[in-house]
Amino acid sequence: MRTSPSPRRKMISVVAVSAALFTAAGATVATAQEAAAPKAAAVPTAQTEAAPGVTAERLIVGYKSGATEAKSNSAAEADAAAKGKEAGEDVDFRRRLGTGAALVDLGADATRADVADVVAEYRADPQVAYVVPDRLNKPQADPNDTEYAKQWDLFEATAGMNVPGAWNTTTGSGVTVAVIDTGYVAHSDLAANIVGGYDFISDTAVSVDGDGRDSNPADPGDWYNAGECGSGVPASNSSWHGTHVAGTIAAVTNNGKGIAGIAHGAKISPLRVLGKCGGYDSDIIDAITWASGGTVSGVPANTNVAKVINMSLGGDGACSTATQSAINAAVNRGTTIAVAAGNDNDNVANHSPGNCNNVISVAATNRTGAKASYSNYGSLVDISAPGGQTSTGTANGILSTLNSGTKTASTESYAYYQGTSMATPHIAGLVALLKSANSSLTPAQIESAIKTNARPLPGACSGGCGAGLADAAKTVAAVSGGGTTTGTTYSSTSAVAIPDNGAAIESAITVSGRTGNAPAALKVAVDITHTYRGDLVISLVAPDGTVYTLKSASSSDSADNVNTTYTVDASSETANGTWKLRVQDTAAQDTGTLNSWKLTF
Repeated sequence: MRTSPSPRRKMISVVAVSAALFTAAGATVATAQEAAAPKAAAVPTAQTEAAPGVTAERLIVGYKSGATEAKSNSAAEADAAAKGKEAGEDVDFRRRLGTGAALVDLGADATRADVADVVAEYRADPQVAYVVPDRLNKPQADPNDTEYAKQWDLFEATAGMNVPGAWNTTTGSGVTVAVIDTGYVAHSDLAANIVGGYDFISDTAVSVDGDGRDSNPADPGDWYNAGECGSGVPASNSSWHGTHVAGTIAAVTNNGKGIAGIAHGAKISPLRVLGKCGGYDSDIIDAITWASGGTVSGVPANTNVAKVINMSLGGDGACSTATQSAINAAVNRGTTIAVAAGNDNDNVANHSPGNCNNVISVAATNRTGAKASYSNYGSLVDISAPGGQTSTGTANGILSTLNSGTKTASTESYAYYQGTSMATPHIAGLVALLKSANSSLTPAQIESAIKTNARPLPGACSGGCGAGLADAAKTVAAVSGGGTTTGTTYSSTSAVAIPDNGAAIESAITVSGRTGNAPAALKVAVDITHTYRGDLVISLVAPDGTVYTLKSASSSDSADNVNTTYTVDASSETANGTWKLRVQDTAAQDTGTLNSWKLTF
């Protein structure tokens, strides 16, 4: 809620009209005075918007150099109050900008007409040089990667996954995705986002690299000769499958080359379980366990625990109890698992691990948004994502990172693949975006958000393709507070000075009229001006005194200001009561102000 505005003076124009009424000879003169007052010119829509279609909440006011308001905060504050009173709005002075202009706040509930009224008042004042909306800027999400235009699966309106719109909010930073696959072959468009993984293949006949388990997940190639993997099975070149999957998830982006990764701020931990002719359940089970932070005998502790696992692999039959146990344990540790539904044009109920519980089972769509001809289907499919279909044209496949070697590694390359193996990393990348945007989300909440915010499949699917085609931007917006689900906001706009290297300051917000506990994703928006934010420790104090640390001090963070939104799992706290934001400057030589903060339930 907004605090009460400071005492306000009347505008000079109001005083002048009052004086005219006192000195006029009669009512006729007074009427003439009012009729002669100039009518404010219409305010263009652009002058009332922070972005197209978004009503401005704040205005930047530049005063002429001779105006008192150009130098005095108290005068600017009084003028804001007076302008607001004349327009019938609540206008508050927020702070002085570095240019000397004043930032004034109209509140989140102001309509375009309200803003126009206030703008008109400022424009009519001869002491005001300019008044403009405090416009909302966003990162220019479209990357400069040279092959990005070929990634229809990310951006095309018909059957793309609407990924660029999510990048305005998150790119997956802080999240590790374990790719349980063939390992990783070196690629310059991926290398910066690769962290330590493991080779879990224990059988040397499968591993090809001449040894058993070790800490090197490098992919030596999985080629085989005709008949080597079973009677009648034709020869196959090396697939470099894990590298293709990893590129879709987190290829380095805006580096002027190659492709863009869906969660390019995330990291990839390659776990090698597939070699010549495939891989065994036992190795896959250990990889699931280790990736999610569990203990595997003989394997060092994982220092890159993944909150997302991608398994673009599968076999026939029911989900085994052994595999299901590993999945359940991983999910209980907070890791979300995306798995391929399979490429048999069959009911996924007949194929594991796409038929396991506690996973997100992914079907594949083609460039028209219909089920890809090869994709499995059925009631156990949770969601669909672009998997491509190269039979209708190579460019209708999914482009990602690869290697040109037919057997052993050669030069890095890019290639179009198709399959539910390609659809699954789209969802794993989306999960990474969601987890980065809202770290408190559980695997169940993530799956629910993806399904709830999917859009209807643009094309046909016979047999069941889950909740529809995943929509990255819509899902990220929903979990980060920018979607159609809106909460109640309580705010404090009373500025509080933060003493240099001094005692902590607190600002209070009283929440009332709610029932039950606070949400698991309580949003805490903070606006602090400070010349070295690394000095600051910021905490949320619940009504019962429980302290939630939002930001710790960091000697390496030399940037200015804190203007961000934190997410707190406050589900154990009673919603009603007095919440406090506590801020302390822990080092000398820099000063600041808590301008405002708010809670969104």
